[in-house]
Amino acid sequence: MEFTDEKLKEFNGSDASKPIYVAVKGRVFDVSAGKSFYGPGGAYCMFAGKDASRALGKMSKNEEDVCGSLDGLSEKEMEVLNDWEKKFEAKYTVVGRIV
Repeated sequence: MEFTDEKLKEFNGSDASKPIYVAVKGRVFDVSAGKSFYGPGGAYCMFAGKDASRALGKMSKNEEDVCGSLDGLSEKEMEVLNDWEKKFEAKYTVVGRIV
């Protein structure tokens, strides 16, 4: 399934009838199993319905970092992001990609 940034926003946990999706490096994961983390009020709810790549790499919860841009990330931040990607792959199903 292909997602635009706008379409992905529909899966931010605000509609209980829809799954919760988070994108990492352009791949969209169904994180509904982690609803307590990614759903409304969860510790990582700011990532729901968005590509969280930059924020994960920078270990940031700042809204301006919650995007798919990897521009300017250091080698260390890319390593952190790659570790996050592996965790997502192990725990959640890929349901699509950002176009």
